[in-house]
Amino acid sequence: MQCDDILKQLEKLADPERKKGMMRVGIVSDNAYGVAIPQLREMAKEIGKNHDLALELWETGKHEARLLAAFIGEPARVTEKLMEQWVLDFDSWDICDQVVSNLFDRTPWAYSKAMDWSEREEEFVKRAGFVLMASLAVHDKKAPDAVFIGLFKFIAQATDDDRNFVKKAVNWALRGIGKRNLALNEMALANAYAIAEFPFKSAQWIAKDAIKELSSDAVQERLRKKAGH
Repeated sequence: MQCDDILKQLEKLADPERKKGMMRVGIVSDNAYGVAIPQLREMAKEIGKNHDLALELWETGKHEARLLAAFIGEPARVTEKLMEQWVLDFDSWDICDQVVSNLFDRTPWAYSKAMDWSEREEEFVKRAGFVLMASLAVHDKKAPDAVFIGLFKFIAQATDDDRNFVKKAVNWALRGIGKRNLALNEMALANAYAIAEFPFKSAQWIAKDAIKELSSDAVQERLRKKAGH
C-alpha cells in the first residue's frame, strides 16, 4: 500500500463522533480522522512492517497516520536522530505512548533516552522518558534488576512536576518497575513511601497511587507465583 492509499482508507473510516470522544479524553484531534486503535492495528497487520512507509506516514502530520507509523516502523532501522526528531513532534499523550511502547522501547537507545528525556522540560518529551521506563519494565524480559534500580532516582526527581501527563507517566514508571518481580516490588514500594514524604501534591499522589497497586493482594500474589513461592 502507498501512503496516499492509506490516507484514503483512513478517510473512509473517519468517525466524527469518535473524534469528539478523543477531544474529551485530552487527545489533540485537529489532524485526526477519528479512527479506533483496533482498526489501525488491523490495517498495520495488512501492511506489515515497512519503515520507509512509516516515515512517509509520519510526515503527513495526520494523527492516525502517525499511530500507524508506530505500528509498522522497524526498530532496527530507527536511528537516534529519528527518535529526537519524532519526540519533538509528540503533541498528544496517545501518540507519545504508542510510539514509545510499540517502537522506541525496542531500540538500542531506549534506556539512554528514558533517562535523558525524563530530565527534559517539554511536556511530551518528559512523558516519553517515563513511558519508556514503564514499557521497558514490561517488554525487556532479560534486563537485570540493576538497570531498573538505576531509574528510581529519575522517578524521584520528577515527582514535583504537577503537569497531568507528566505525573501520570512518572507514576506509571514506578508501578511498572514495581510489578516486574518481588525484589523490584519491594524497592519500588520503599521509593514510593519516601516520595510520599516529599512536600509536593504531585509527589503524594504519585506515591499513594503506586503504593495502593504495588501492595495489593493481586500484585503480590502474581509476583509470588512468578517467583515460584
